[in-house]
Amino acid sequence: MDETFVEARDEADRTLVAVDLPQYQCHKVVRAAKITGLSLNHEDDGSGQCNTLIFGDIGGYKRVADGWIERFKPEEGGYFVRYADGYTSFSPAKAFEEGYSKI
Repeated sequence: MDETFVEARDEADRTLVAVDLPQYQCHKVVRAAKITGLSLNHEDDGSGQCNTLIFGDIGGYKRVADGWIERFKPEEGGYFVRYADGYTSFSPAKAFEEGYSKI
């Protein structure tokens, strides 16, 4: 089945049918930095944040916990993203660059 569809049940005859997923356009403002390096599982500094994302383009870094690494599986070249509500995630470069432009 095409990734633009999901399964649903037809209420009349109880068969499975394909339902088109609605499209959405992004209009969020986020803070983000390109990950230029990763230092994984180095010595814990006591904060529980024992992995470092390196942002060479801006001269910064961010320490994150093992759980964050396991959940998002960041890669060099992708982006660390912080949303307005404080939620953070990883976005692959292609998806991020196609959806956002620097302001």
